[in-house]
Amino acid sequence: MKVTKIPFMEMRKIVACFSLALILISIVSLATKGIRFGLDFTGGTLIEVTYKEAPDLVQVRKMLDAGGYKDVVVQNFGSPTDIVVRMANKYTPELGGQVLSALQDNGKVSVSLVRSEFVGAQVGKQLREQGGLGMLLALLVVMVYVAIRFQFKFSVASVVALVHDVIITLGFFSFFGYEFDLTVLAAVLALIGYSLNDTIVVCDRIRENFRIMRDTTPHDLINVSINQTLSRTIVTSLTTLFTVVVLFFWGGESIHNFSLAMIVGITIGTYSSIFVAANLLLTMKVSREDLVPAPKPEFEDELP
Repeated sequence: MKVTKIPFMEMRKIVACFSLALILISIVSLATKGIRFGLDFTGGTLIEVTYKEAPDLVQVRKMLDAGGYKDVVVQNFGSPTDIVVRMANKYTPELGGQVLSALQDNGKVSVSLVRSEFVGAQVGKQLREQGGLGMLLALLVVMVYVAIRFQFKFSVASVVALVHDVIITLGFFSFFGYEFDLTVLAAVLALIGYSLNDTIVVCDRIRENFRIMRDTTPHDLINVSINQTLSRTIVTSLTTLFTVVVLFFWGGESIHNFSLAMIVGITIGTYSSIFVAANLLLTMKVSREDLVPAPKPEFEDELP
């Protein structure tokens, strides 16, 4: 495959400003608007109903919205005629009957109530805090691994690129007000591994080229390395992206936000693998001496 000759490192200052702007917007949004947590984090009310004939879920949501029930999750449960409605409304004994009345549409629709109950948060405050600490520990382990596998400057660049991807993905959900549930959390954790894998591929090629291209400046060497791995990065990203785009449009409501998080994360992760990590390596002035040990001096035997 033909190797491209795109001057990525010539654009590094513009790209750095773009990344800083995205991170700043994300942090401001997270600090002011916060994240709209789903029922997995907040708890709410679960209502199960059964229809005589399989309903159209889109129409069910429209009927609930017309009845004043906003931000509800409507899913099939078991069979096409069984529907579960999850909402953040505070549970009351009358809520199930009120929702049933909205779904019956003045007796035009044959539907009956199966159960109405309160559901607690699957992820409590303590678990969220432990999850945050776990993520920090994972980033520390990644830094140690990359430092041993490559070099300390590479570990810093890799971890900063990961943090860059996570902050922007969370900022996207905060800025646009999308619901953050357990499926989105799973997507964020998956993206950490995905982004790290792409970054490691680029770092490995940079290290190999430092050993081969002895007379090339770090600026040109990193640029060549990115171009050499570009086809692999694009093919991998597009293959994964096509899959999650299909899931986004046809995978159903239950994994809609998961697919959205993956689309945003893959896009940002691919961008950071090409630009962010390499940009940081140049900023930290990585050199051949950082990766290739200096040759040991040869001692000649003394003549008598």
